[in-house]
Amino acid sequence: MSRSRRARNLCGVPSVTRISISPVKGLALVEVGEVQLEHTGVAANRRFHVVDADGRRYNQLRNGSLVQIRQRYERDRLTLQFPDGTTADGEVGLGEPITTDFYGRPVEGRLVEGPWSGALSLWARRELRLVQSPPGAAVDRGRGHVSLVSRASLDELGRQSGQDGEVDARRFRMLFELDGCDAHEEDAWVKRHIRVGEALVRVRGDVGRCAITTQNPDTGVPDFDTLRTIKAYRAETANEKGKNHLPFGVYGEVVEPGKVALGDDVDVVELSLLEQTA
Repeated sequence: MSRSRRARNLCGVPSVTRISISPVKGLALVEVGEVQLEHTGVAANRRFHVVDADGRRYNQLRNGSLVQIRQRYERDRLTLQFPDGTTADGEVGLGEPITTDFYGRPVEGRLVEGPWSGALSLWARRELRLVQSPPGAAVDRGRGHVSLVSRASLDELGRQSGQDGEVDARRFRMLFELDGCDAHEEDAWVKRHIRVGEALVRVRGDVGRCAITTQNPDTGVPDFDTLRTIKAYRAETANEKGKNHLPFGVYGEVVEPGKVALGDDVDVVELSLLEQTA
């Protein structure tokens, strides 16, 4: 990190301290040193998802132990390592098309040919299939390819709960963890633009939380009542559909692509009136 960047961070300018992706949605997070943000987000992030025999999404709410499966995805080669030490590895091949429901939004994809569906089925003791969708398609909310949470917000959650030790950011499965913010300072960025590294992001809203955050990020076993704690000290907010939820962290869309690396600054950008109304 440059001397000027260190000086700015000491003055309270937020910076990126963790970058986490999940090539297969719901499996163990992969921490990386830098990413390229495109309009569709990080190309390798949530590129795959798992469905059951009926084509329904099979996620952590249905089986928290999915996070015990480690993963690596590079140049169309996918490796899954299961808790018993077995692996499923190979070049990704695509089969027949399939449509998956993502919270009422249809996501088109292709069944993945290779050893992964069989390995997942054997591990889960039920028929599962791996699906690949286009970059940025398999996200929880439209125009929500970037997500951020601050270390200060996590620390405040721990303080409110009376929990000893730090709250692990991986519970919230955010793309970026930031330091140098006040607790929940990121909430003030909603409907504003921020420069994250080289990329420009429009923050669209706060992230409504579900029971996945109660699960230990290594085992998938619920061990911390995050929802009860958040509800005790944070007011509910409404999502884009007008439904109330418990907010923690924010999400947004990429306006200008660019590289983001650990240590990069996060700056609120004041746009012209014309840009604000565009």
